[in-house]
Amino acid sequence: MLLKKTRSYLDLWNPQQVDTYPMGQALLAWKNSLNTSTDALNSWNPFDSSPCKWFGVHCNSNGNIIEIKLKGVDLQGLLPSNFQPLNSLKSLILSSANLTGGIPKAFGDYLELTLIDLSDNSLSGEIPEEICRLRRLQTLSLNANFLEGAIPSDIGNLSSLVYLTLFDNQLSGEIPKSIGALRRLQIFRAGGNKNVKGELPREIGNCTKLVVLGLAETSISGSLPSSIGMLRRIQTIAIYATLLSGAIPEAIGDCSELQNLYLYQNSISGPIPRRIGELKKLQSLLLWQNSMVGAIPDELGSCTEITVIDLSENLLTGSIPRSFGNLLKLEELQLSVNQLSGTLPVEITNCTALTHLEVDNNGISGEIPAGIGNLKSLTLFFAWQNNMTGNIPESLSECENLQALDLSYNSLFGSIPKQIFGLQNLTKLLILRNELSGFIPPDIGNCTSLYRLRLNGNRLGGTIPSEIEKLKSLNFIDLSNNLLVGGIPPSVSGCESLEFLDLHSNGITGSVPDTLPKSLQYVDVSDNRLTGPLTHSIGSLIELTKLNLARNQLSGVIPAEILGCSKLQLLNLGDNGFSGEIPKELGQIPSLEISLNLSCNQFSGKIPSQFSDLSKLGVLDISHNKLEGSIDVLANLQNLIFLNVSYNHFSGALPNTPFFRKLPLSDLASNQGLYISGGVSAPADDLGPGAHTRSAMRLLVSVLLSAGVVLLLLTIYALVRGRIGNHGLMEDDTWEMSLYQKLEFSVNDIVKNLTSSNVIGTGSSGVVYRVDLPNGKMIAVKKMWSSEESDAFNSEIRTLGSIRHRNIVRLLGWCSNKNSKLLFYDYLPNGSLSSILHGAGKGGAEWEARYDVLLDPTLPDGANLVQWVREHLASKKDPVDILDSKLRGRTDPTMHEMLQTLAVSFLCISTRADDRPMMKDVVAMLKEIRHVETARPEPGLSKGVNLTAAPPSPPARILVSQGSSNCSFAFSDDSI
Repeated sequence: MLLKKTRSYLDLWNPQQVDTYPMGQALLAWKNSLNTSTDALNSWNPFDSSPCKWFGVHCNSNGNIIEIKLKGVDLQGLLPSNFQPLNSLKSLILSSANLTGGIPKAFGDYLELTLIDLSDNSLSGEIPEEICRLRRLQTLSLNANFLEGAIPSDIGNLSSLVYLTLFDNQLSGEIPKSIGALRRLQIFRAGGNKNVKGELPREIGNCTKLVVLGLAETSISGSLPSSIGMLRRIQTIAIYATLLSGAIPEAIGDCSELQNLYLYQNSISGPIPRRIGELKKLQSLLLWQNSMVGAIPDELGSCTEITVIDLSENLLTGSIPRSFGNLLKLEELQLSVNQLSGTLPVEITNCTALTHLEVDNNGISGEIPAGIGNLKSLTLFFAWQNNMTGNIPESLSECENLQALDLSYNSLFGSIPKQIFGLQNLTKLLILRNELSGFIPPDIGNCTSLYRLRLNGNRLGGTIPSEIEKLKSLNFIDLSNNLLVGGIPPSVSGCESLEFLDLHSNGITGSVPDTLPKSLQYVDVSDNRLTGPLTHSIGSLIELTKLNLARNQLSGVIPAEILGCSKLQLLNLGDNGFSGEIPKELGQIPSLEISLNLSCNQFSGKIPSQFSDLSKLGVLDISHNKLEGSIDVLANLQNLIFLNVSYNHFSGALPNTPFFRKLPLSDLASNQGLYISGGVSAPADDLGPGAHTRSAMRLLVSVLLSAGVVLLLLTIYALVRGRIGNHGLMEDDTWEMSLYQKLEFSVNDIVKNLTSSNVIGTGSSGVVYRVDLPNGKMIAVKKMWSSEESDAFNSEIRTLGSIRHRNIVRLLGWCSNKNSKLLFYDYLPNGSLSSILHGAGKGGAEWEARYDVLLDPTLPDGANLVQWVREHLASKKDPVDILDSKLRGRTDPTMHEMLQTLAVSFLCISTRADDRPMMKDVVAMLKEIRHVETARPEPGLSKGVNLTAAPPSPPARILVSQGSSNCSFAFSDDSI
């Protein structure tokens, strides 16, 4: 068919234009190699006299093809390698064309090309060196593909090159020094290539016409060369999220055309260069998340064109320069998380274009400038976690565009200006943990956009204004730890979007309102003076997950309608005057899994049999009541980590389960008829509280000192062994190697990289190195400390070789000889698990990420750790068997604490997301795990021994922390 079309093409070709025949033939041959289904190339007809009218084909006056432009056409095929007949082709644009495969070496034959645009395809392979023969090439756009390998070393031969874009590929290696030969280069962008490494060559300074330099999100290291100052025409330098270190050279001041300097998320140290003030055209300065020190230079105030300054998350000291008052075009000033001191300069109020002012997490003192109302465009003002004092200025109400205001954790005093509540755009108002007094004005009803209100931890008095009902968008309100009085206004039911209500630790009186917003998920009104019964309407709160009414004066019975709160996870009614029987409906709430506290009330009767269904419950406190009967109903509560039934009238044998056998006596005390069946117990610890504390402190100090010495010795040992060991690695060339993945390298490629400079971590069994393979791929290599550690070596191969889990590093293979044993892993550049879980900064992991790290580990031979432990517990086996054998034999209180912690962990790995507690709930449960001095009957005592080890004492408030008593489970989280 192709032959027939070619002949027809030849028969109809105009003899006067016969020279165009090979061009048309080449185009048709390429078309026929494509898998395209688009109609775009239908005009490429072999019966046409000339290809010059074909779609995407452009010719000059002589009929020669000079441009092929098929941008955005779904071609589905390979690049052409047969375009040599198109000897006048100057422009080849095939971007976004769904092309695959490599770039043909034949591209080096298209010598007239001035423009190549192959961006946004799926091209792979390396950039061919042959392309560097195109001396007339001005534009080379290869970005957004899957190209690999290094940037060609002869790139400097493209002497006419103006635009070079290689970003968002998989390139590796260093930037060739020959780049300095590109004297006409204006745009160089190679960011988004994680494996491009090495220092930025000083020869880059020879590209004196450079306008844009982009190397963001690469592994470029070292410091910026001082030759950067030779780039007098440079407008944008974007080298963020790399491995840059060292100081910014003062020569940056010579880049007189510079508008945008993006060097954030690096390891840059040293001070901000003073000569930066010479950059009169500078518009954006982003240096956040580095390690820069010293003061912010006053000279920065000379950059009068600047609109954005972000210096947050550094180690800057000194005060905010008053010269910033000259920056009349400044829109965003972000100085958070530094060590700045002094005051917020009054001159900052001259920056009338400011929309974002963030100075939180510093040591700024003094008052908020009274003229801050001049900032009419301000939408966000964060000054929390400082040492600011004085009153909140009324002029803040003049910032009519203000949407978020956070002045928390300062020492502000006086009242909240009522004018602030007239800000119609304000969505977040956070002034917690200050020394504010006065009242919450009724004007709060005017702040109709308010979504989040936190005024907790102040000295606010008066009542909660009824005008709060006008806040239809309000989602979160925390007024806890104040001096509020009066009742909870019934009008709060008008806050139809309210999910979080925290009023604990005030002086609120009256009863719980009959109507509360049905959207509520969290309610804490504990530690107030509420009276009366709990209303039947409580059952209408179908979204409620946590309800804390502890330490009030509530009375009556718990209404059966509480069963309507089907999502309830935590219920604390402790320290009240509730009476009657515990309603069976509490045992029918399937989601009740965090805590149920009914302590210090007047409940009577038996524990409802339905309590046996609370299989997920972690904390149960029913102490200090008048309950009676057996506690056998609690025997099947497998998830309990804390149980207190003391000071009741329970009787009968204690359930014979591991949990009850290890329950501290203090949690069972003063139940005259309760006894231990069989008398199996542990002797009491004869150490008093003081002696135990001193012993523990001595042990803790000893452990810390020992750990410090061991860590220091291990570090020295790792470096010494690394140097000595590497000399002997190749003494025996007989290596045994096994690879689980397709990798191309030799043992010598590995060994030569096992140097101290490549160490990325040490452990108990070996030292880990980062190794660059010849193909640009990076792997991690673990060298065992000793060649005799064959057990650890084989165990790691056996275990990790069979595990496939997204959160466990992949074992790629291993090799060994008589001197050394090496393990190969995927290299993960984000640091250790510890740094992810506990690291600071903008990259810190959230709870979802922490949970994903731990969920569902699968062991060799198909065994599932979580399932194994569940089955172990379900079969009534001793929970101690789950712990490491090295931990067994500890004192009874210690074992009890470990088992309680284990129980908390199993709440966190429930297979149903709704059943898993939030992190703050886990913290609340862990706070209940405390060291207790366990008293048990002596061995040999049997049935009939009662558990009243001490004379009954009244249910007095035994203070623990923050006013919480031993018969109350306080649940409040100031960090929400």
